Amino acid sequence: MTQEPFGARLRRAMDTRGPLCVGIDPHASLLTSWGLNDDVAGLERFTRTVVEALAGRVAVLKPQSAFFERFGSRGIAVLEKAVEEARAAGALVLMDAKRGDIGSTMGAYAATYLDKDSPLFSDAVTVSPYLGFGSLRPALDAAEISGSGVFVLALTSNPEGAEVQRATAADGRPLAQLMLDHMAAENEGATPLGSVGAVVGATLGDAGVDLAINGPLLAPGIGAQGATPADLPGVFGDAVRDVLPSVSRGVLRHGPDAAGLREAAERFADEVRAAVSDG
Repeated sequence: MTQEPFGARLRRAMDTRGPLCVGIDPHASLLTSWGLNDDVAGLERFTRTVVEALAGRVAVLKPQSAFFERFGSRGIAVLEKAVEEARAAGALVLMDAKRGDIGSTMGAYAATYLDKDSPLFSDAVTVSPYLGFGSLRPALDAAEISGSGVFVLALTSNPEGAEVQRATAADGRPLAQLMLDHMAAENEGATPLGSVGAVVGATLGDAGVDLAINGPLLAPGIGAQGATPADLPGVFGDAVRDVLPSVSRGVLRHGPDAAGLREAAERFADEVRAAVSDG
């Protein structure tokens, strides 16, 4: 049985659970602030608490793979369990891996996150297009087969990104715009929302590019990085209703109390709803 496309599932989740993605980012400093050791046991306790508190409530959970990989195979085992349990509770899982490579290597990354038989199979994965958008074809094709999504880096919130993303392509377009145009082509004709999304930082001010890609716009930077939900209309303009803001520390710092995590996530979701409606 073919799974409903990711874009349709995401649109429904955002409309029913609220337009919010919560990162699962077990920084050593966060584990410490929760009273946990920076080891696999602390990682497991942290991750389980976040999943149990939020997976039945938020639209998307976004584990950052690096914070699990640093513990080796035992950390990956925690990640596998978190993906399985979060999806079982109804959250969409966006694996924040930012993979980018060519040929068979990109195909292997695609199989890792976008093949239904993989233990790390996720609803979507982040990828980097800066080896050329065409290098992402194995991931794009795998996502289409499995009904998953792909979020492509476009304009990221880190200041170093501008030297590449704001550079001028051979045809005169900003490189980020070239990538966004490729994404729009992938999403052409999809309803209610395409399954190829862009990553665009919420801290950018006026993005200065056309964000109408008929796909979701993952917006990191809300909370600890300084952006607020009220900033979203100014950054995303007419595309603001397709924005999926991502919050990590702004929610996670309220742990380990499950009620505190839920209240923080609900508050951000309500603020985003209000900002999007006003926008």
